[in-house]
Amino acid sequence: MTRTVLLTEVIAPYRIPVFNALARQPGVDLHVIFLAETHEALRKWRIYTDEIEFSHQVLRGWRWQTEKHDLLLNRGVHSALGTAHPDAIICGGYSYPASWQSLGWAQRHKVRFILWSESNSQDARRDSRAVAWLKRYFVKSCNAFVAPGKSSFAYLRSFGVGEQDIFVAPNAVDNEFFDRQAADARAHDVANREKNGLPQRFVLCVTRFVAEKGIFDLLEAYAKLRDEVRNEVGLVFAGDGPAQAELVSQAQRIHPGTICFPGFVQREELAILYALAEGLMLPTHSDPWGLVVNEAMACGLPIIVTSVAGCTADLVEDGWNGFVVPARDSSRLSVAMDSLLQNPELRQQMGIRSSKRIRDYSPEACARGLAAVAISPGRQAR
Repeated sequence: MTRTVLLTEVIAPYRIPVFNALARQPGVDLHVIFLAETHEALRKWRIYTDEIEFSHQVLRGWRWQTEKHDLLLNRGVHSALGTAHPDAIICGGYSYPASWQSLGWAQRHKVRFILWSESNSQDARRDSRAVAWLKRYFVKSCNAFVAPGKSSFAYLRSFGVGEQDIFVAPNAVDNEFFDRQAADARAHDVANREKNGLPQRFVLCVTRFVAEKGIFDLLEAYAKLRDEVRNEVGLVFAGDGPAQAELVSQAQRIHPGTICFPGFVQREELAILYALAEGLMLPTHSDPWGLVVNEAMACGLPIIVTSVAGCTADLVEDGWNGFVVPARDSSRLSVAMDSLLQNPELRQQMGIRSSKRIRDYSPEACARGLAAVAISPGRQAR
């Protein structure tokens, strides 16, 4: 058995099924170290601790956050690793001090250190020279890598990482849960629309309300639809964030049209929104992946997404199960929305194709990729 420690930030609902599946993988003895339970300032996720089936602990920590920076300091990283006595460490990213502490511990104890990276070259954020140097140093110091898809795989290759050192663990959500919840929601269509105040027809955007997620582009694209389309089809923004007041203010200027803001929605209620929507919109300017696309596809939705989202290369084919549009292009986004909304047969076909494609992006598939890198002899610790 390979004693595997996985270091990650918070107890995210979408990761629990993946880690449960990883704990069941042959040859893996899993222990997960969380740096915090949650990050309430960014996401108000419910913590589903009753669903956890793997060994884990939450480190004590202190978080300092400004508009541009997020610093999480943890106590007990070294002692937690020493107690766990891992043969391999899988680290989710390089932006936290705990990541660097873990790397140093692994080097001193000659333990294989594996970077699980979702970064891609389309990221709108630009590193300073110092940050870029530190990132390259961190990557060079790792023994193996995990990528969720094509964009992150190519990004790691740009650092000179060999293909043989990169393992693919496709990003996943609990497809069965969302499929089951969506079927139940559609079976009670009228009651769910009334309960949640939803239009008879609508497209959906699930995201954090910041300009970088393209929310104002989507609002502009909706406003460009013909009046008769906006009379029939609403736009639902699910989420919250610092740009909410401005988004609501701009939405109130659009007539005709129905624009709804149900707030931050937990997993169970979110499946209802997916089930009753006619498509998911992800107009982001920058996104390492975009797991809302996985969730929506599991509910059988067509997708309209920008080309810069990390998931696009793997999950969405333009004209097949949705449309791919350039970031910051509200006109192209509006045309794609109109094409989707005016053709019910196309929507149905795209939704079916989404359901089929997402089956390969399951918690079990992700767990198999993580297990493969953990137990692989690969490049040994230096």
